[in-house]
Amino acid sequence: MTDRHGPRPLGETIAAVLDGGCRWVWFRDRDLPPPERRVLAERIAERVREAGGVLSVGGDLELAAALGASVHLGGGTDRAAIADARRRLGTSALVGVSAHGLRDVEAAEDTDYVTLSPVFATASKPGYGPALGLGAIATAARIGIPVVALGGIGVATAAACRRAGAAGVAVMGGLMRVDDPSAEARALLRGWEAASDGPP
Repeated sequence: MTDRHGPRPLGETIAAVLDGGCRWVWFRDRDLPPPERRVLAERIAERVREAGGVLSVGGDLELAAALGASVHLGGGTDRAAIADARRRLGTSALVGVSAHGLRDVEAAEDTDYVTLSPVFATASKPGYGPALGLGAIATAARIGIPVVALGGIGVATAAACRRAGAAGVAVMGGLMRVDDPSAEARALLRGWEAASDGPP
């Protein structure tokens, strides 16, 4: 996940996390004027393509279509809007939505995945109630839609999310604000892969 509020230019952070093994980038930056946002998104899309990764654009179907990217839609997006995104982007693109509880996950049956948040307490998601916890991941995963855990995820918790049933984790602050995003990405991936071996 990306925003520009880190200690270095966003492009540098993206390059570093890609170098560290990340292959799915969610471009969320929404506070730039549209022309500047488009230029920034094009640069990031190029970096992600060069790395063989996937770019999802948050909440902007027009920009996602222009970039040939996937899209992440807000919570409460209805089935008609999801179907429209699929028509616009084609079958190779991912269409995901935000979920902040079990009902949101159940309503997202036509999507490729949901982000479930906040799993843990986080300054980035202060308006969405208390942390849901690992049990929410396990319950949501049983619905059958891949669940990406979001909110307060770090090296120490990524593996626990996988063991609880998460299909992936999304990390913003933990990668954006560290001194070495590449090393942090590698550490996250090591923790995630270690979880496939079962409980420690």
